[in-house]
Amino acid sequence: MQEALIAQRGHLFPWIAVCLGLGVGIYFALPFEPRAAHYAALALAGATLTLLVRPAGAALGPILLGLAIAAAGFGLAGMRGHLVAEPVLGFRYYGPISGRIVDVDRSISDVPRVTLDRVVLEDMAPARTPAQVRVSLHGDQRWFVAAPGSTVMLTGHLSPPNGPVEPGDFDFRRLAWFEGLGAVGYTRSPVLIQSPAPEGSMALVLNRLRLTLSQVVRDRIAGDAGGLAAAVMTGDRSGLSVQANDAMRDSNLYHIVSISGTHMGMLVGFVFALIRYGVALVPPLALRVSAKKVAALVALPVAAFYLALAGRDMATERAFVMAAVMLIAILLDRQALTMRSVAIAALIVLLIRPEGLINPGFQMSFAAVVALIFAFQGLRLLPDQRESPWRWLIPLGVLVFSSLVAGTATAPYAAAHFNRVAHYGLIANLLAIPVMGFLVMPGAVILALLGPLGLEQPALWMIETGCRWILYVAETVASAEGAISAVIAPPAAVLPLLTLGALWVILWQGRARLAGIVLPMIALGLWVTQERPALLIADSGALIGVMTAEGRVLSKARGDGFAADNWLENDGSVVTQEEAFSRSGLQQSERLTRADLAGAAVLHVAGETALAGIADCGGADILIVSVVAPTDRPCEVFDLQRLRQTGAVAGYLRAGKLDLVTVADVTGDRLWTRPPPRRERVVAGQ
Repeated sequence: MQEALIAQRGHLFPWIAVCLGLGVGIYFALPFEPRAAHYAALALAGATLTLLVRPAGAALGPILLGLAIAAAGFGLAGMRGHLVAEPVLGFRYYGPISGRIVDVDRSISDVPRVTLDRVVLEDMAPARTPAQVRVSLHGDQRWFVAAPGSTVMLTGHLSPPNGPVEPGDFDFRRLAWFEGLGAVGYTRSPVLIQSPAPEGSMALVLNRLRLTLSQVVRDRIAGDAGGLAAAVMTGDRSGLSVQANDAMRDSNLYHIVSISGTHMGMLVGFVFALIRYGVALVPPLALRVSAKKVAALVALPVAAFYLALAGRDMATERAFVMAAVMLIAILLDRQALTMRSVAIAALIVLLIRPEGLINPGFQMSFAAVVALIFAFQGLRLLPDQRESPWRWLIPLGVLVFSSLVAGTATAPYAAAHFNRVAHYGLIANLLAIPVMGFLVMPGAVILALLGPLGLEQPALWMIETGCRWILYVAETVASAEGAISAVIAPPAAVLPLLTLGALWVILWQGRARLAGIVLPMIALGLWVTQERPALLIADSGALIGVMTAEGRVLSKARGDGFAADNWLENDGSVVTQEEAFSRSGLQQSERLTRADLAGAAVLHVAGETALAGIADCGGADILIVSVVAPTDRPCEVFDLQRLRQTGAVAGYLRAGKLDLVTVADVTGDRLWTRPPPRRERVVAGQ
């Protein structure tokens, strides 16, 4: 062990980020919330391990230090969870809502949506009122212009953030907790401006600037091309249609829509090259200053402004940190792109937002960068091709190679999180990314420089041409036969095993690195043998899904669409809810739905009238009701009241019996699963 660890000298720094992330991951994987005694014991253990590092020597010292860092990561995630704590609405509210607009975007149903702070709800004490709420604006809102900083009032519905649609699925409550979002809802009534936006804070000024620039771009570039240009330049994705969004996802080009490392890298690269070669064109200046350092000094504040303009969401912050680390490395005469610099960026991101570890964007961006560095380090072993007659093909080869490496590295994470594999994603990226780098991002910089002088047309032409080409590629690739296929949702252990195995192969020095291949193989085995639930029950009690030989059959063709779509995606199915409803496997009569699973009779009842028409359990072993069941019954009952406590339910066929697991069983008692006692709140007369 000592010889193996000595061989790692000079290569151990990236493991600090790995150990810190491991501690963060353990915190989020726990089924219970640690108490003060747990944190005290962990702090004592971490301090003890740190003190023992030097006496332990070269053999055990790095291992003890790694354990201490993992303990610090665990404590960091727990501290962050408590620091961001804000009130969460514990009941369904309908009534007046007042608040200040802090963000404007579009909902999944493609309607405008506003996020409010300084929230006021009727008859609710400030200490119990959510710090932020998010409201989708349905109905005719043509007279309302959402301006960040303005205070608005409306009448709408609010409810607590929703839990997973099935046990083990994505938990929106956790995301909302770390964003300080205490309630979500909608309104169909007019939104009124209570007071216009004042000058306000710098954050609100930048937000207004972002939306103003976005509107200006969409006014000058029509259609989805303008929406894509606005998304690339300001992070405002509200101008893209649902069809364009779907095409970008199915062609594996959606990373262009979300401001991330691609945008930041292209922007910083263009500004860096512009300044560096500009300095080189002035010989007296080039002989006296380092053009590279001057370029880095200019590119750094440009990247910071882009971060502020784009809204400072998690993906943009991560991209800025990575770009800033590279630029600072240049200023310090260090190599910009190394495993050490990526580790520093990961450490900074985790220290600022440890919850970012479980974010798909964090996982995919760092997977791509680490894989690219590892792959290009391997290319150094090849003979120098600069004197080859085929050297003009080197840029094309580099583009193809980097796209292939990045696509391969991110594919497992995209498949695990989104249940989709874009088979032609490499082709789409090869056709779109060069245009993004040579037309759209340079055009955005030129527009910023020449727009105030009234010389905006050349830049707008570059941006529009590039965006229309990218959309054309996305639509063409997405519509091709076999463009996408669905994959089954993996068990929770798959991505941690895959990640740790890949990191071992990449970071460990020596032949023992090959041992890391075992973990991805185990992960793949778990994935392909994953069992899907035979029965799924939505937390509303209004929808059930039963797995048959033909696939999952649903109890209704419309309604509870979010749960239905996610169930089918997790099954690895690409059919619609209507198609799943048309399958055979359920016996339906009026508002009663019956199924038989391993000898267990399941009865789903929709509505109070249908419930009143059956005696006891209607001959079922499991009774599912979309309302509150008023009496005790001689069977397992999941009515609306119980489902609000347990969340969605999954049933697995094990040992010839139906084993039921609830969301509450899987998520356990965590900060984000502890809403106040529920009660209904309805304004009189409404």
